[in-house]
Amino acid sequence: MARISDKLAAGRTLSFEFFPPKTAGAQLTLGRTMSELAPLGPDFVSITYGAGGSDRHRTGDVVEWIRRETDVEPMAHLTCVGHSRTDVAGLLVDYRRIGVENILALGGDLPADGSAPAGDYSYALDLLHDVATTGCFSIGVAAHPEVHPRSASRQADRRHLAEKLRLADFAITQFFFDPEHYVRLVDELAALGIDKPIVPGIMPVTNLGQITRMAEMSGTEVPNWLVDRLSAAHDAVDAKRIGIELASELCRDLIEAGAPGLHLYTLNRSEIAKDIRVNLGSVLV
Repeated sequence: MARISDKLAAGRTLSFEFFPPKTAGAQLTLGRTMSELAPLGPDFVSITYGAGGSDRHRTGDVVEWIRRETDVEPMAHLTCVGHSRTDVAGLLVDYRRIGVENILALGGDLPADGSAPAGDYSYALDLLHDVATTGCFSIGVAAHPEVHPRSASRQADRRHLAEKLRLADFAITQFFFDPEHYVRLVDELAALGIDKPIVPGIMPVTNLGQITRMAEMSGTEVPNWLVDRLSAAHDAVDAKRIGIELASELCRDLIEAGAPGLHLYTLNRSEIAKDIRVNLGSVLV
C-alpha cells in the first residue's frame, strides 16, 4: 500500500515533513533523522520544495534516496510558481520512473521582491489539473485553517479549497495552535459537499522568535496563551519540554475531534517528533 489515499482509507496515519538539505552536513543530519524516526512506522514522509522551485533537484534527489534506501513512502512537494508545463511534465516523468506515487500540489511562495512570478501557472489548481491528468499519483493539496493570507475572504478561500479537493485525494493543513480552527475548516468544507480527508499539520514550538516569523508568512495566529507558556520557560531545555507538551495536547485534541492522521513538521530533527509519539501512546492507533 503506497498511495496515501489508500493509507488514509485504511486508518489514521502518522507522517513527517522534511526539507531538502543544502550541505553535506545537513544531508547527514537528515539521514540520521530518518533512521531515528523510521522505527515509529510513519505512513509517509513529505519533502518540501523551495520558493520558485529553487529546490526542485534537491527535492527529487531526497525523494529518490528515500525510495532507494528506506522502506518509508515519500511524498514529493511540487509548486506551480516558476514552472512551465514542460518543467512539470518532466518532473512527473522522473517521479514515475523512480516509483513515486504521491504528490503534494502547491501554489508556492511568490518572489520576495514582489515581481510577477515566472512560469505557466497562476494557481495551485492549474498545477493540480496537470498532475491529476496523468492518473499516476495520489494527490494532496494544502489547506489553511485560518485562511490563506492571500485569500480575498474566508468564503472565497473555502470555495477555492473545495474546488481543489474535488480533484485531489486529501489535504494537509498549514500549522495552527487551536483545534477549533481545524474543526471549523472541516465543517465549512462539509457544508460545501467535501468529505475528503483533511490531515492537520502540527508544528511543535520551542522557539518563539522562529515560530513568530514562520507564522507571519503563513497567516497563522500565535495565541497569547502559547506566548505566555513558552515565556515562562527557565531555559532552552524547559522550552523544549513545554513545546512537546503543548504539541502533544493539540494532537490529542485533534484525534478526539476525528482527524484522520497527524502530520508533524520536524525541521529535520527527530527528538521532538519521537517524544510526541511516545506521549500519544495508543491514542494514535
